[in-house]
Amino acid sequence: MYSCIVIDDEELARLLLKSYIEKCDFLELKASFSNPIEALSALKSNEIDLVFLDIQMPDLKGTDFAKIVPSSAKIIFTTAYSEYALDGFELNALDYLLKPITFQRFLKAVHKIESKYKIGDTEFITIKSGYNLHKVKLTDILYIQSDSEYVVFYMRDKKIMSYQTLKSLEDSLPQSLFMRVHRSYIINKKEVSSLVGKDVIINKVKIPVSVRYFDTVKKQLFP
Repeated sequence: MYSCIVIDDEELARLLLKSYIEKCDFLELKASFSNPIEALSALKSNEIDLVFLDIQMPDLKGTDFAKIVPSSAKIIFTTAYSEYALDGFELNALDYLLKPITFQRFLKAVHKIESKYKIGDTEFITIKSGYNLHKVKLTDILYIQSDSEYVVFYMRDKKIMSYQTLKSLEDSLPQSLFMRVHRSYIINKKEVSSLVGKDVIINKVKIPVSVRYFDTVKKQLFP
């Protein structure tokens, strides 16, 4: 369960986000605020995982507020102004939602927070599949394949399908362990046993390597 707050000076915008959050069983709304200054105390006294943050607000702009948000809290900017998108991503925001926000676009954004978190020194990924959440060790993943609007995570003993894009997933995975080898595949580099022609072999499965990635694969995995 991820705790979140909403900061927006428009009441209708706050109510819309509240209704979306209530539809997601992995999100918990702690509070909503019309003024970012009022939200500071909530961030100091509670462990907040996710902040839905409007940009154009009186007293303090969302982009300025984001600079004082604890690093443990992820930010999803919400705004009616597309010109702020670059500022949002430069502040390492989880996503940038342009109003009016659809529920489908909202879901795509919040799923990103589930992509990765740490427990002790072991890295995990939380995979949402339908209404279920699966906590999987990153090192247990052999490879990931795109399937239309879904991706499939392959482990030795099971596979899990999740609604997200391979591109968004690639950005959240540690490059020390994973690499893109094809427009449809991301692999666990430590699980590669050999390179046969234009394919890498993982657990006796052939994974195609495209021309774009072939030299990088050879250089990194077979120096």
